[in-house]
Amino acid sequence: MDLTKYLPEGLSDNEAQWLWAALTMAGNAGRIHMKYFRQAGLEQSTKLNDSDVVTIADKESEESILSYIRNKFPYHGIISEESGSDHDEREWRWVIDPLDGTTNFSMGLPPFCVSIALEHDSDAVIGVVFAPYLQECFYAVKGKGAWLNGKTIHCSDKSQLSKAVVATGMPYDRNDNADNNLAEICRMSLLVRGIRRMGSAAIDLCYTGAGLFDAYWELNLNRWDVAAGQLIAKEAGALVESIRSDRNHSILASGPTLISSIRCILR
Repeated sequence: MDLTKYLPEGLSDNEAQWLWAALTMAGNAGRIHMKYFRQAGLEQSTKLNDSDVVTIADKESEESILSYIRNKFPYHGIISEESGSDHDEREWRWVIDPLDGTTNFSMGLPPFCVSIALEHDSDAVIGVVFAPYLQECFYAVKGKGAWLNGKTIHCSDKSQLSKAVVATGMPYDRNDNADNNLAEICRMSLLVRGIRRMGSAAIDLCYTGAGLFDAYWELNLNRWDVAAGQLIAKEAGALVESIRSDRNHSILASGPTLISSIRCILR
């Protein structure tokens, strides 16, 4: 899957090199995903609990990405979901979720993706999210904009809460921790047109950036869940903010005209 055809014009040499690399890695990972998707006998296991699934596709796609980074960018650090951190204190580091939406993937459901971000001093400068079954490639360069399959994207400008369609998710520890977003979902559901649960934080953030969702929030995410998607949403004009300081990465993303209303409900 050659995603480098989507490389936009107007980038610096370094930006073009980094984005080209991220698109190449995402395409390679997507090819691995599709090799296993909806195939009988998918090798899978669980991590923290029965809600936290990992498959052979997660592991193979991660191996492909990490091998590429270590070959092309040997002095860059890495944070990756399955393998953890490798020199993550370095000035430049890649933040990888090799398969976001693994539960969907394991059930044969289409919303899954690979998420790749390049950070400079913990600030994302490149973000790529590729959903191979859907053939949707979202990507962004800091200060240059965000795109979907070569077309510029913009967040929603909707201002009426009653007409909003929003997305959310629930944390993996929801069965053991009563602080599990259920109360917020109940409050929100009475005030918006609809709530969607896609099962992939990276896709939720990209869809918010593209105006397909009017807002998105979730609790207790990890850095690899949000690094690329946050940049894409921001570069598409969305506001992304932390809504909790005690639940890992807990974020709200929304168009500027709706965010204050959503924020009030979550509080």
